[in-house]
Amino acid sequence: MPDDGTANGVGAGDPVVLYVCATCRAAGDPSEPRAGALLLSALREAVAETVSSNVRVESTECLSVCKRPCTVAVASEGRWTYVYGDLDPIESARTILAGIGLYAETPDGIVPWKARPEAFRKGVVARIPPFPPRHAVRIPDAAE
Repeated sequence: MPDDGTANGVGAGDPVVLYVCATCRAAGDPSEPRAGALLLSALREAVAETVSSNVRVESTECLSVCKRPCTVAVASEGRWTYVYGDLDPIESARTILAGIGLYAETPDGIVPWKARPEAFRKGVVARIPPFPPRHAVRIPDAAE
């Protein structure tokens, strides 16, 4: 089988999901809009302006990284998942999308450290291995 850059069946055109913690709250006045909700809005607007985006922005209630708001997670089937925090709710939307563009171009989700936007280098919270494909999951025999 030829190497077409789609290791594990993942290609550059495969969809990428960006989970945005909409409950993240920056320090300050609790009556102000939540920083996570502001980031979610900015990201949705930026994605809508992109003609050929394969990024789906999803709101999530909490990513449990409350000490590092604003937080997002980027995931795609067969790729590593990354969680990033300490993002600016207004100014970082374009930076986040640029980083996700690099992520989407990889077969495994691993972007070389120096190629990542600075916000991703400084704000990485976690890197989570890809879930194994269904055909790779070994089911034990009944006798085992």
